[in-house]
Amino acid sequence: MPSLHGPSCAISAAPRARRCSRQQASIRERSGMRTVAALLSCAIAGTAFAADIRVLSAGAMEPGLAKIAEQFRRETGNRVRVYFGTAPQLERRLASDDPSDVLICAPGLMNDQLRRGKIEVDGHFIIGRVGVGVVVRSGAPEPDIANLERFKQSLLGADSIVYNQASTGLYLEKLFDLLGIGEQLNKKTIRYAGSAQVFEHVIGGRGNEIGFGAINEIKPFEPKGLKLVGPLPEQVQSSTAYAAGVLTDAPTLDVARDFVRYLGTPFAKAAFAAAGIE
Repeated sequence: MPSLHGPSCAISAAPRARRCSRQQASIRERSGMRTVAALLSCAIAGTAFAADIRVLSAGAMEPGLAKIAEQFRRETGNRVRVYFGTAPQLERRLASDDPSDVLICAPGLMNDQLRRGKIEVDGHFIIGRVGVGVVVRSGAPEPDIANLERFKQSLLGADSIVYNQASTGLYLEKLFDLLGIGEQLNKKTIRYAGSAQVFEHVIGGRGNEIGFGAINEIKPFEPKGLKLVGPLPEQVQSSTAYAAGVLTDAPTLDVARDFVRYLGTPFAKAAFAAAGIE
């Protein structure tokens, strides 16, 4: 009787082992193909659902909005393309054939677009306010602006007062007249067309100079030698509100709604606050 451990058994076992090995390799290959297919499917799906949205925004929101748009892209894969402009420029874009998804602007323009039916009624809200701030050059004595009376005395004691000829400057001019110190300040007031020129003057100035500007415009100049003393006293503060709204004819409506909601998240609020938009 042949031995169970003889050559014939060894010969028959070898083909079985090879068949087993080929079957296992085939299973591994099919499994690998399924994994690759699944990964490709996810990648394709992610690409398919990523979208670009167009946002029309007031220029005042640029410092905070740029950071928020980038974070939104990282979290969702959807890119935000922002056009910054003045209210008249935004109006022209809205009237053009170039479609947009979201509008961020002061209430005047927002309410006008609501009346025209161009903004979703439930898709808009105030996202921040920008007030007027008091500045000096870094290292200079800071004026006392703790209350209205001290604010007035600080202005009267300053060597010069510096502000722009735009909306902030127009408000300050009226304010100083209402406070009864307009005539006294006129002789030492220096005005420039824009805020950047105001801040550059203060940074390079001498003596006891006090400057003014929108707080969100002040922030970028702080690393350059400008010091924000604080906002105007509460009784005389002039804040401009900014609202965000979803346009009714937005090409990517769902993503536009998501982005407007994102503007109310803690991350967005912190980014706006860091940029001087409260």
